[in-house]
Amino acid sequence: MRIIKAIFIKQAKDMLKNPMVLVMFLVFPAVAFIMTHLVNIDDLPANLFVTMMAAIFAGMGLITSASDVIAEDIERKSLRFLIIAGVKPHQYLIGTGGFYLFTGTVASLVFALIGDFTAMETMKFLAVMISGVATSILLGAVIGMLSQNRQSATAMGTPVAVLVGFTPMIAAFNETVAKVAGVLYTQQINVIVNDFSASLYRPLLVILSNIIVLATLFIIAYKKKGLKG
Repeated sequence: MRIIKAIFIKQAKDMLKNPMVLVMFLVFPAVAFIMTHLVNIDDLPANLFVTMMAAIFAGMGLITSASDVIAEDIERKSLRFLIIAGVKPHQYLIGTGGFYLFTGTVASLVFALIGDFTAMETMKFLAVMISGVATSILLGAVIGMLSQNRQSATAMGTPVAVLVGFTPMIAAFNETVAKVAGVLYTQQINVIVNDFSASLYRPLLVILSNIIVLATLFIIAYKKKGLKG
């Protein structure tokens, strides 16, 4: 527990020193708030901009941030030191990703407060948002672990973030893409935030499957980094 706490505190301090990362957690809810209150068009769904920006935030915003912080540890040889010191994959992941999960959860709560949701809709919204945030962090962690430095993490993470983030939007207009996109956690986030009458069972099951696959890949990549060290 002490190891996780130490890594968590280190990550929190590093993040607070990086204004660009902090801006990301503010800009998406801010845009949702501004667009919701300034754009007044007849027949426009009341929560359109809230759900749109929330889905983009959960599905795209955290991937490059998570990959960058891990790639930075690799570049500075910090990860090698931690692995040699006996830090387990889950300890490093929870410590590193924990602060991002915390801030992502706070951002999700802000989205929920901006939106005009019922109590049940709010619970569904937060369920897919927080699980989606966790999956994005895991995906970013895998990308970061496969990178040699921050530059390569950005080069790999950006197109992946765009792919998983925009595929659900394309799926709305293409049936073939929709079938393929069904396995993506981002598609399941969109299913719920755009239709709160939909069942949570399948979306959460798909998101959980994504988490299991990504967690397994992270552990494998982490151990390989240890072998190289």
